[in-house]
Amino acid sequence: MAENHRPRLDDVLAAQKTLAGIARITAMEGSRYLSRLVGAPVHLKCENLQRTGSFKIRGAYTRIAGLSEPERARGVVAASAGNHAQGVALAASLLGVRSTVFMPVGAPLPKIAATREYGAEVRQHGTVVDETLAAASEYAERTGAVLIHPFDHEDVVAGQGTVGLEILEQCPEVRTVVLGIGGGGLAAGVALAVKSLRPDVRIVGVQAAGSAAYPPSLAAGHPVALPEVATMADGMKVGRPGDVPFRIIADLVDEVRTVSEDSLSGALLLCLERAKLVVEPAGASPVAALLADPEAFAGGPVVAVLSGGNVDPLVLQRTLRHGMAAAGRYLSLRLRVPDQPGALAALLGELSAVDANVIAVNHMRTDPRLGVGEAEVELQLETRGPRHCEEVAEALRAAGYLVVG
Repeated sequence: MAENHRPRLDDVLAAQKTLAGIARITAMEGSRYLSRLVGAPVHLKCENLQRTGSFKIRGAYTRIAGLSEPERARGVVAASAGNHAQGVALAASLLGVRSTVFMPVGAPLPKIAATREYGAEVRQHGTVVDETLAAASEYAERTGAVLIHPFDHEDVVAGQGTVGLEILEQCPEVRTVVLGIGGGGLAAGVALAVKSLRPDVRIVGVQAAGSAAYPPSLAAGHPVALPEVATMADGMKVGRPGDVPFRIIADLVDEVRTVSEDSLSGALLLCLERAKLVVEPAGASPVAALLADPEAFAGGPVVAVLSGGNVDPLVLQRTLRHGMAAAGRYLSLRLRVPDQPGALAALLGELSAVDANVIAVNHMRTDPRLGVGEAEVELQLETRGPRHCEEVAEALRAAGYLVVG
């Protein structure tokens, strides 16, 4: 494909042939919970079950497969916090091309290990992807290696667009497609494929509020760089839209919404509990949008693209804890008890009677605010939700405990 050529449907169809036997045709699963919430059928397109754990293998393989033999001989280089890194590493290995991948210092260890296992040489540089990309670009200029950009190239967009072809094949009655936007490669590719064949289908992009570069860029009519980005969703932590995907998204994506960190963590928790799917925060962003405003998607069927599942276990732990807190599944309490033998055991008995699970207890006797013969207990409890939290607090008050916070 010629440089600076805007991809067309034919390019996506060609990418689909290139990817045959390489990228999986990922499953599409119905979600009863989300369907009831929205009031229309909701289906989950499970790119978290794709090879390397995300959609990125599609664009990376399409791009590298399109290189000339002299270009392949020079090797390829990429910059990524994880998903693109793994996609490039595997694609290059499958095509017999040497790959070097720059990753930020502090990138999750499982993603670094996976990238190496797929065959890439990993170099760590910078603390954010923009710094890492600059290092990869300098390496490309110095060595002649071909830079495989994570989203800002026509072949990459065409490869990601094969997700859109699969959506139309698996759910021909689809009315709305919801998907996350980082740099824009996936959203641009899917919008191109879907709108070319079904211009009536609504395309909704979703960004984390702390790294939402597309709304101001679309308002300005050109890519605008954010001064800073902050989100738990590493796959969406992009400060400036790509030039190639921006033009397509501006023309073909109907709406771009933003979601909060609470919504992202809640969506990840829902995917795990209800759909039995491990999804990273960026991959859960379409579900976050559905949870935040279900009425906006009532004109289904809706397909939500779960773009990836490569989540570091430590991040998963923190995110799930955050999601449970946001859903009212944790309760923090401080209360006064008599400072005497058996008082703490009696309190724990009351909690057991109302099915509150004690996560942590801190027992204090020396605070000057306490009266003689008093102690204060700080409790971290796991509950079944907001209503159960109220029931627990009321039961403690009824038992004579002074709840102070």
